[in-house]
Amino acid sequence: MTATSPLALTPGEPAGVGCELAAEAWSRRSDGIPAFFLIDDPDRVASRMRLIGRTLPLQTITEPAEASSVFAEALPVLLHPFPSPDHPGAPNPANGSAVADAIERAVRLVRSGQASAIVTNPIQKETLYQAGFAHPGHTEFLAHLVGPDVIPVMLLASEALRVVPVTIHIPLSEVPGRLTTDTIVTVARITAAALARDFGIVAPRLAVAGLNPHAGEGGALGREDQDVIAPAVAALRAEGIDAVGPLPADTMFHAEARAGYDVALGMYHDQVLVPLKTLDFWGGVNVTLGLPFVRTSPDHGTALDLAGTGRARPDSLIAALQLAATMVARRNAAQRAGQAS
Repeated sequence: MTATSPLALTPGEPAGVGCELAAEAWSRRSDGIPAFFLIDDPDRVASRMRLIGRTLPLQTITEPAEASSVFAEALPVLLHPFPSPDHPGAPNPANGSAVADAIERAVRLVRSGQASAIVTNPIQKETLYQAGFAHPGHTEFLAHLVGPDVIPVMLLASEALRVVPVTIHIPLSEVPGRLTTDTIVTVARITAAALARDFGIVAPRLAVAGLNPHAGEGGALGREDQDVIAPAVAALRAEGIDAVGPLPADTMFHAEARAGYDVALGMYHDQVLVPLKTLDFWGGVNVTLGLPFVRTSPDHGTALDLAGTGRARPDSLIAALQLAATMVARRNAAQRAGQAS
């Protein structure tokens, strides 16, 4: 990871809006968009641009290092073929392996220093599953690519709110059985460290939600809050991490409550993603913590209904690109400071 390396942007689902968002982000490069290159098939991207009536200069590159020099004049595209033509709005499982391969390629590039970070366009999970993809989502796949010792943590960030779900892509019925005090403590530690390192928050404040309504109502509505979550919060505080909870989730997300913490930890996916997407659907960014490199993503799906229309909004992708560049800059600054001390 170097300060001058461009960001690697994966194509996501070919039938979705990924390349359209990339084109729109590149067109706003004068607004402080960091240099990036798209891993994709230039012919496919050109075809989509013609379909939506866009004139976009593309430059095929063979090495990521070329991206920075051409970015001002053209969108750099690192050739990555797909076996079947894409039809906007109609995912084809035949392209699933190539979608996954693009993510693997991005990981190799960032780990070799040829890219400074990875920004991933949204994938269509159902289609990938049909192609044999064995992971619940991007977060788990990236952890698998890095190694068995990686514990991935999903953080969603916007101007209004940051949230972390302790459990991610699992059925709601399985959440109580998966929650342990150790799991909550581990996720909270990773989150606190990342907020300090990547977000510049010296002493992060963590608000930990309960699992049950009213945080269990003293055990009347479930014992998990008292028996699992409260001990985790106590352990975190004993380590010097500013954590409070378990808190009733229904009173954690109004403006006055949000002013009292830097991140909200929820016990399951929708408990914290619903308030974040309600507050800032277009500006949210998905960040994978716990990896040895920076990875961000738009906080929305493939938008198959908008693919091929040119109407997809690039706000979340732009926010993901900008946040990735900011995180890289902070990590590089910390590394330089460590070397100087």
